[in-house]
Amino acid sequence: MKNIFITLSISLLLIGCGSINQSNDIASKTPIATEVDLTQITDDKVPVVINPGRFIQDTVKYYLPKVVQGTYAVSDFGKFVDDFRALDYNGVELATEKLDSNTWLITNAKQLDKIIYQVNDTYDIENTSVETPFSPSGTNIETDNFVLNLHGFIGYFDVLKNNQYALEVKAPTDMQRTSALQNVGSEKNEDGTITTDKYFAARYFDVTDNPMMYGKLDVEEFEVGGIKIVLSVYSPNKAYTAAGIKETVFKMMKAQKAYLGDIDSTPRYDIYLYLAPQSQTAPTGFGALEHHTSTVVVLPEAIPEDALTSAMIDVVSHEFFHIVTPLSVHSEDVHYFDYNDPTFSKHLWMYEGVTEYFASVFQINQDLVGEDEFYTKMMGKIESASRYDDAMSFTVMSENILNEPYAKNYANVYEKGALIGMCIDILMREESNGNRGILSLMKELSLKYGKNKPFEDDKIIEEITAMTYPSIGEFLKTHVIGNTPINYNDFFQKVGLSIGAKDIETDYVRNGSAIIVGGDQDKGTIFFTELVAENSFWADNGVRAYDVIKEVNGTKLTLTNANSVLQGTLQWQEGDDVEVKLDRAGEEIVVKTKLTKSFTKGEVLSDIEAPTKDQLALRNAWLKG
Repeated sequence: MKNIFITLSISLLLIGCGSINQSNDIASKTPIATEVDLTQITDDKVPVVINPGRFIQDTVKYYLPKVVQGTYAVSDFGKFVDDFRALDYNGVELATEKLDSNTWLITNAKQLDKIIYQVNDTYDIENTSVETPFSPSGTNIETDNFVLNLHGFIGYFDVLKNNQYALEVKAPTDMQRTSALQNVGSEKNEDGTITTDKYFAARYFDVTDNPMMYGKLDVEEFEVGGIKIVLSVYSPNKAYTAAGIKETVFKMMKAQKAYLGDIDSTPRYDIYLYLAPQSQTAPTGFGALEHHTSTVVVLPEAIPEDALTSAMIDVVSHEFFHIVTPLSVHSEDVHYFDYNDPTFSKHLWMYEGVTEYFASVFQINQDLVGEDEFYTKMMGKIESASRYDDAMSFTVMSENILNEPYAKNYANVYEKGALIGMCIDILMREESNGNRGILSLMKELSLKYGKNKPFEDDKIIEEITAMTYPSIGEFLKTHVIGNTPINYNDFFQKVGLSIGAKDIETDYVRNGSAIIVGGDQDKGTIFFTELVAENSFWADNGVRAYDVIKEVNGTKLTLTNANSVLQGTLQWQEGDDVEVKLDRAGEEIVVKTKLTKSFTKGEVLSDIEAPTKDQLALRNAWLKG
């Protein structure tokens, strides 16, 4: 998963669920028949029917997921289910009891024919007091668009978790639909206005691992290195098209394939892009959630074109690299994932950190960016990582990620986690005269394990040490298991670089990667933080900390439109006219001027004085090897 704000990445892991004992009854041998009817929407709710076959047990439990793979947060999808009923074969309602947010106990289950319920979407209540899942893992129900993350619609029975699923989705015939789930046919009603699509899933994991999108979509299909890419775009105001985004995705994925080389991938990869309009009921959790062969991306529709391009490269490349880990390399906690009582692996540094590192280093490796841009990104991660607990063990944090103080440090897996990957890469290049790096390590682990064989969580670092060098084991023991902060200059020196302080150019909402505005939910306002004093443009124009931003070039600023308006400042050019109205403790302050470049104090990565031939060779192996 990656979660982004403006163009900043502050970005999870989607593997299978384990085997469980099943009763020797008819239900355990019968595909669970599920129906999702998109033609019968009432109050933004979709009716769902679940027919499991006949049970011989007196009672069974039915679950919607509490946690879904890749999110590392409690979602409680059962909270969005209404009017849950269990019916016998005569249509008479059976007694049920809701045990918690996600669990229903069905008594007299021998008489159970089917269960029916209504599912409310999560997108249009994100901006309410109700806690909702991260948008790319959530659900959308509108007349012209349905984001069907199926874990929000379909659950599982305690004794039938590994059953096959026969899924039917009924929708208007003229509605576009895309899904990576195996389609086994479709049929139309008598007048041809409604089509029922039929899908097959080998087990519940495959239901959760294959999202769908229905509605007024723009779809492009193309091939990259033997992979069929299906790009589905929902842009309610037609601001963007799949054809317009296609070239960015093609270039990016071609470079990713070249970087990965002979790592096993997938014959098809789906990208579902939901571009959120500016409204109170639109989702605001911008970013993406990966699946084995697809990703769901949510971004604001008002995002400028170059920012969209940057976000797609940054976010989608990260999700695609998850085919390496955790798809091919993962622990038992991931492989035997329990949706309602999960345990977590100690190795988020690998699942998310190494994946995020790949999403950055492949760009310099494949000439999508230059060295300075890559260095700037790494320095941004060092700066961002400094805002988290640098003395926190990464393995302890990972294993306890739902609990504090670890949960609030989660986003550091995309900052320090990526830097851990970088340090291992440089160390391995140094130890092997440039011949091996972290990508080759992940390839070797993929060959040893693969998607169907998990590793033991407590043994993988010992195995990695045996497969590589003692220095790698010592690094992991000290900086990943241990709580010793990393001195990044030690690693940069190896490649002839060093960190130095200087004035760096920035934009008008950030100092480097630090956002200089905040929001007051109670008052519905956006204000400058204390960091504004370190942004030369605003400081030179007399702006102070806690000045409330009322208008930007004639547009009133609210929590609802803040993302789009602030993103617009990223397009400002030197010499443009700008007028910003502020509220300073009740006094109106107007900043009306021509734009100048803005600078802030920062650290940059640059050549040391007279780097040696060996240092330059190691740098070349690191960046281009």
